[in-house]
Parts: sequence; C-alpha cells; structure tokens
Amino acid sequence: MNHQLEGKQHIHMIGIGGSGMYPLAQVLHAKGYHLTGSDNNETDTLAAVRALGIPVTLGQRAENIEGADLVVYSAAIAKTNPERAAAEESGVEMMERSELLGIVSRWYNDAVCIAGTHGKTTTSSMLAQILFTAGIDLSAVIGGKLPAIGGSGRAGSSEVFVCEACEYVDTFLRLSPDIAVILNIDEDHMEYFKTLENLKHSFTEFAQKASRILLYNGDDANTIDAVKNVTGKQMIRFGTSADCEWRAADIAHTAEQTTTFTVWHESEKLGTATLRVPGEHNVLNALSAIAAAHCVGLNFAQCQEGLLAFHGAKRRFDVHANVGGITVADDYGHHPAEIAATLKAAKAMPYRRVIAVHQPFTYSRTHRLLDDFADALQIADVVALTDIMGGREENTIDVYTRMLAEKIPDCIWFPQDESIPWTDERKYKNFDDVCEAVCKIAQAGDLIITLGCGDVNKLSKQIADALRVRFGAQET
Repeated sequence: MNHQLEGKQHIHMIGIGGSGMYPLAQVLHAKGYHLTGSDNNETDTLAAVRALGIPVTLGQRAENIEGADLVVYSAAIAKTNPERAAAEESGVEMMERSELLGIVSRWYNDAVCIAGTHGKTTTSSMLAQILFTAGIDLSAVIGGKLPAIGGSGRAGSSEVFVCEACEYVDTFLRLSPDIAVILNIDEDHMEYFKTLENLKHSFTEFAQKASRILLYNGDDANTIDAVKNVTGKQMIRFGTSADCEWRAADIAHTAEQTTTFTVWHESEKLGTATLRVPGEHNVLNALSAIAAAHCVGLNFAQCQEGLLAFHGAKRRFDVHANVGGITVADDYGHHPAEIAATLKAAKAMPYRRVIAVHQPFTYSRTHRLLDDFADALQIADVVALTDIMGGREENTIDVYTRMLAEKIPDCIWFPQDESIPWTDERKYKNFDDVCEAVCKIAQAGDLIITLGCGDVNKLSKQIADALRVRFGAQET
C-alpha cells in the first residue's frame, strides 16, 4: 500500500464542508485520523461533519492550523487564504485535495474510477446506489449528492471504492483505479487541454493506470481512439453496437416516464433494466454502472433492484416544484452535448412546452462553443439566458450573453453595460429580470428547466418561489 499519510496524526482540512472535501473527511475519520476543519458558512454538510465528532471552526484564520502536521486544501482555496498562507509560512506539509484523493484510491482493492466528459456524477451515483442497495458497505467520493448515502460520499468497511474521476487539469491522473470507466470524450476544458488530441492523450494515460479492467464506451469514436493502444488489462466495451461485450437494446420510454432497455452480456440476454431518470444518454450511463457492478461481483438482479431505487443525483434533472401545473427543474448541464441530451429527454416527456433557462459558464467555453450552445438550446421551445458566469476566468476575450442570444430566435435576455465589471449586485438583478420574464410566460403543462454548473440552481428556486406567489403557493 502506498501510504503517504504515514506518521500524520493531525490533519486540518480547509473548506471541510465542500462537496469534494467532506467525503474525504469521512474516509480519513473512519481510518482513525485526527481531523480538524474550517469553513465560511454553516451548511447541512458542516453539521454532518460535526456529527462525526470533527471540530470545525467557522471562519478561516491562521490559528486554526495550530498543531496540524498536514494541511489539505482544494484548488478553490486561494494562496492568500489565511490558513493556507499560514501553513506555507510555517512550513507544515500541505496537500491539494486531488492528491489526497489519489492516495485514498490506493487504499482499496476494488477502486472503480469513473471518467468522461459527460455523465460522471450520474454514473458514479448509479453505481453507488446499486452497491448500497445490494448491501455492499462501500466507500464513495462522487460529484453530486445522492440521497441513499446521505450526501456526496461515504466511508465503508469493504474493499469497494467508487470515485468520480475528473479530467480538469489532469486531476484524474492522480488516481489509481483497479477498474477504470470511460463514458465518453468530448471537447471541454480546452483552455487547459488546447487540442482534442491533448485531451485524448490524458484519457489514454488514465486508461493505462487501471490495474485490472478498463470499461469503455464502444460507441464513442474519441474514446475508441484514445484507448486503442492501451495494454496490460482486460478491455471491456459497453454500448449499443453489436460488438460490445455489454450491450443495451430495445430502448423504450413508458407512459410512467421511465425508460426500459434489454441488457446483453456477450451472447447472453440478462433481462430488462428500468430507469426512473429520463434520457437515452442515461441508458449508457446505467449500462456502464451495471458492467462495473458485475466486475466487483454483483449479479444482474442486484443491478436491476439498485437502478429501480435510483431517482437521480442532485442537480441532474432535479425537479424542485410543480406549481399551478408548471414543473420547475434544475440540471447541471453546462456543455452543449449535455444540454442537448437533457433537452431531448425533456422534449420526449409529456410537457406542453420546454422553457430552458441557461447560465453560460466561463468565457472561454462560451466563446469556443458558441454555435454549439445555440444549436443545443434551440431544442427547447423557449430559451432564456442569464449573464455569463466567469468562474475562474476574467473576460479577456470580450464575449457576452448577447452574442449567444443573437443566434437563438426569440431568445429572452437582458442587455448589460459591457463596460462595467461583473458584480454580485448585477448578477442578482439579472436573475430577477430573467425570473420575472420566465414566470410571466409560463403556463400549466410547461417545464421550466435551469441549466448550468454555476449558481443558476438558485434561480430555479427563485422561479419556483415566484410561481408560488403567483398561484398562492398552490403545489400540484
């Protein structure tokens, strides 16, 4: 076991209530490490951390790291953060969260690491649900909240570890998967990768790191190209193609808004799987989860049961309310392919109209994929756009919402003074404008779905609250 935490007695975690930090805190606590942590805001997750007996300080101050012989921080923690700066100055050992996750992945004999441009969180959640429903005491670190495990992760006693493997800045190359899963490869994070070939090369490296098995999408040309020279492990394809070892066929949508499909393993017809989450893209996600579960010893009946218990992860076609016959939902989709898949799924459901409210995220992605975003969003009946959320970027390329809006007929958007820098005050004014406009046109039978990986989920809840006022809090 590669155990780089040997000799560490007190680990301090900056931002311990974050969705990526909390699962690691659970695992470290279960392994007997003494932990302390800090965060800036009270949340349900922070309450769960305290319930484990881990001392948490609200507010980040230099003195919080006293006594620690390792300080863990996430990429979101700036070098100027008082605790990170104090650790740097004192010489105490420091570790970025992704490095710690890589160490943790080496502690398990069945580490299943799930990568791909799209579907990582959903597939990781599906697999965790299947394993949990089957009684496997798994450990998990996933990118969204799964109700069955009470959050974004858990610490278990078995050798099974489910981990979402993010390609951003090659984070997933720190992991040590026993079973690696590649769902798909599409152009994203190109401000880092620069070219599709560079991106595929990183996925090749990730695939090569699997110690035993590589499960990969046999329908996806980029994935097939990326893994063509991978050796030294069992190579297993999943997809709809006849030559895939795991195959989905007879995909059908039922009146109950479920999706069914037949599962074949090599030449054996195993039976029918039923999904309670919409979209044909989720068929491949579920198929890969079934294949991964099989690799760690589960049978098909256990997979069927687990998928029936899966109602989605938070922020994945997450329905917030149904008010006055209007359904309000939120989805994390922030790439054109993800948005298209979500909107196609929505259009296949019996809604009168689909009203898409999109918050573009990062200037570089918006600029690079402007036409693709316009094409994907036009699957909806009505499109509304917020201002672009820059995230980690400055708008050095002068890209604005109007440039996307002009490509979408009858798009709802609100001009901004492009000479004025982004502020929270302007953002919330923009949210107010979009909320008012969308609520004004929505009618019974419509779906309003917010799309984006920023904070547009807050707008989704704002829209639901505004509709409650309009309809006198009449939930249906």
